[in-house]
Amino acid sequence: MSEHRGSDRPRSRSLKPLRTLWPFITPYYRTLIAALLALLIASAAMLTMPVALRYLIDNGFIAQNMETVNRYFGWFLAATVIFSLFAALRYYLVTWLGERVVADIRNAVYARVVRMDPAFFEVTRTGEVLSRLTTDTTLVQSISGSGLSIALRSTLSLVGGLVMLILTSPQMASYTLIGIVVVVLPVIITGRFIRKLSRQSQDRIADTSGLAGETLNAMQTIQSFTLEDLQTGRYGEAVKSSFRTAVRRIRMNAVLIGLAFVLVFFMLTIFLWAGSRAVLAGAMSGGQLGQFLMYAFFVGSSATALSSLWGEVQRAAGAMERLTELMQAEPAIQAPVKPLSLPARIDGSIEFDHVVFSYPSRPESRAMDDVSLRIEPGSTVAIVGPSGAGKSTFFQLLLRFYDTTSGTISVEDRNISDLDPRELRKQIGLVPQETVLFGESAMENIRYGRPDASDQEVREAAVLAAADGFIQQLPGGYQTFLGERGTRLSGGQRQRIAIARAILKDPPILLLDEATSSLDAESERLVQAALDNLMENRTTLVIAHRLATVKQVDRIIVMNHGRIEAIGSHQELISKNPLYARLSELQFGDL
Repeated sequence: MSEHRGSDRPRSRSLKPLRTLWPFITPYYRTLIAALLALLIASAAMLTMPVALRYLIDNGFIAQNMETVNRYFGWFLAATVIFSLFAALRYYLVTWLGERVVADIRNAVYARVVRMDPAFFEVTRTGEVLSRLTTDTTLVQSISGSGLSIALRSTLSLVGGLVMLILTSPQMASYTLIGIVVVVLPVIITGRFIRKLSRQSQDRIADTSGLAGETLNAMQTIQSFTLEDLQTGRYGEAVKSSFRTAVRRIRMNAVLIGLAFVLVFFMLTIFLWAGSRAVLAGAMSGGQLGQFLMYAFFVGSSATALSSLWGEVQRAAGAMERLTELMQAEPAIQAPVKPLSLPARIDGSIEFDHVVFSYPSRPESRAMDDVSLRIEPGSTVAIVGPSGAGKSTFFQLLLRFYDTTSGTISVEDRNISDLDPRELRKQIGLVPQETVLFGESAMENIRYGRPDASDQEVREAAVLAAADGFIQQLPGGYQTFLGERGTRLSGGQRQRIAIARAILKDPPILLLDEATSSLDAESERLVQAALDNLMENRTTLVIAHRLATVKQVDRIIVMNHGRIEAIGSHQELISKNPLYARLSELQFGDL
């Protein structure tokens, strides 16, 4: 799925996207049936009110019979009570159904998004996804909950009212049908414009969410460069664009509602005038006129309600279309139909065989260019090279976040394309240079390494990562909330949490993106000792920036422009490879 911006997005040309709601409704069919039964009873009670009114006028008021007046007032009151009770029940059931359906939609969208590959997020802003999970689902909620309740009630009232109008006065009912066509036709025409403007409005809201998400995640950078005014101005422009689009939609909706009200009340006035003439001519009794007008009011108010709701339905259709795009998005990286199996714990052998790869966002540039390499089980390999040489691509491809353009990567002598990516990743531990922590406690952040680990196992991993000391000093110890993205910790503390997470996972293959780069000298000594123990009897790949790291590995791979330029030990490469010698001098310190 690619990111479409602004008016370039495909428009919803019909209400078909709302059909995708049905699979979310069917699990709760009992609730839906109960709501429909309550609706039928409430509507039947409502439709009996005009009949009671007719006999009240003809047999009570005109005949001046007090007993009849009392009896029909009693019927009228009973119908009102029944209508009120079942209308309330219908509203509760339908609204509950709407809330439940939207909750399920949110879960379905989120479950799909978290399984998408990195290529998806290269072209889709996080704020865009968040907007769909919040604003779009809220729109769907309005139509699947209270909106659906209004639609069902109004539709049944409209149909039932029309039937009773025909039974009361076929001639005047024909006028009513003509009037309904006059009301509905402008609604349908105007609705097309509302649907288009609604989609544009949601796109603008997504733009503001995306911009806000980017800036809030980079607040220290913004403030350090004193860019508050610039970002505030940019956000203000995005909000202004969203507001202008929303105003155009509201204006069109207001025109639609106003037109519907004018046409409906004009129609009722004509009916009242024609009915009065029929009563004076003796063709209709006063009670029949009252009955007819009450049914006409039901029909008119239902038509008006449906007209008002039509704009919301258009918006919900546009929102559901956007949600369906996410729910139907397919990750480029998927498990094969019959994936190969892996042992519970692999030996850790890795092989790159003539691998060629370009990132989807940069297809003209090769991040890996004919790379062949075999890494023996239990060995430690450092990858060095200038920026953009392809070091991080090793990790990206080995974790199968991307598939190779050509060539193969094998783990345990199995092509990773033939494996379930989740099973492959369970065998690999990653400690990135930029540590990612979650808005949880220290205990839970470490437990991400192995969710079923006990508290004692978490503490043991923290001890090995030299994290236990500072965690114990936090106000709540291991239960201390670390803040969003771990903002309450220093860079070195965050790194030790990440290392503890990898230790807890205990993977046969370990990927370290210079895991000690953010630590002070004392912490680095402690963590390096823990890493030395952790790297024993497991295959380790290290993206190295420090001399201390490369001196203790089995082999060093020198990358440049996506190619392997040289492989050897530190001393061998110092004397034989000019690029490594220069990198050693510039990046690793004095030789």
